[in-house]
Amino acid sequence: MFTRARHGWRPVPQGAPAGLVPWLTDHDSLTAAVRVRCGDFRVEVLRQGLDRALPDEAALLGVRPGTRVWVREVALMADGVPWVWARSVARRSDLRTAWRDLAGLGNRSLGAALFADPLVGRGKLLVRPLSRRDPRGRAALLRFGAPPAATLWARRSLFCRGQGHILVTEVFEPGVPRR
Repeated sequence: MFTRARHGWRPVPQGAPAGLVPWLTDHDSLTAAVRVRCGDFRVEVLRQGLDRALPDEAALLGVRPGTRVWVREVALMADGVPWVWARSVARRSDLRTAWRDLAGLGNRSLGAALFADPLVGRGKLLVRPLSRRDPRGRAALLRFGAPPAATLWARRSLFCRGQGHILVTEVFEPGVPRR
């Protein structure tokens, strides 16, 4: 499984706000953690379909930068407020094999599906701050309505089922409650 820190992604959240560190380092389901801290949880699908892999995503998935991959971007909503913006990326070939059930998720949580499957393994969590220069940071800032100069913290990990891989990146809203 791919675990090397690349493109600024590191295993330790150096410089992250203390209240955010537990969110960034928890290896359990983020969906489950958000659900228990709110009254009304839902997944809002922002977009899903084919798009180009970012260079760091392509490296982890073993495809050339700019390759068209399956992308799903969602907001995890807690009591009507977006707490997390997430981007999941998988090779198109993996959608026909290991991850063929992903296209039909709709508004259901990908995390819940991954953690419920005993055949899915998870790689190391890597974290880094994101600014609006990063396309993921830009998209999350827009969804959160945060000031353009805000620094957002993100974590990501690679999930595997057989030979299939899916990279999940989760970006946290600056005001997410402490854990």
